[in-house]
Amino acid sequence: MALKVRVFCNAGMSTSMLVTKIKEVAKKRGLELDIVAFPLAEFEDKSKDADVILLGPQVGYAKKDYQGKAGGIPLEVIPMVDYGMMNGEKVLDFALGLKK
Repeated sequence: MALKVRVFCNAGMSTSMLVTKIKEVAKKRGLELDIVAFPLAEFEDKSKDADVILLGPQVGYAKKDYQGKAGGIPLEVIPMVDYGMMNGEKVLDFALGLKK
């Protein structure tokens, strides 16, 4: 079964590029991964079926508010350096480490 990761940010543009890089790394590793980026405004609708929720650093300020809305699903902010470098490998490892 694929790990379901949902990534939320302001509008989803730069995060969508990162998601593409994460998918490439997962494919090379032979991992089943269902990862999609959404604007933070869609959090309540799009996070319900997630195994892991990631927030872009630009919306990291909202972590505390959204943890309550996550219903126990692991939620963390993507490290700024990995996000800025578009390091799909490190962000994938970060997400895998959050899975219960």
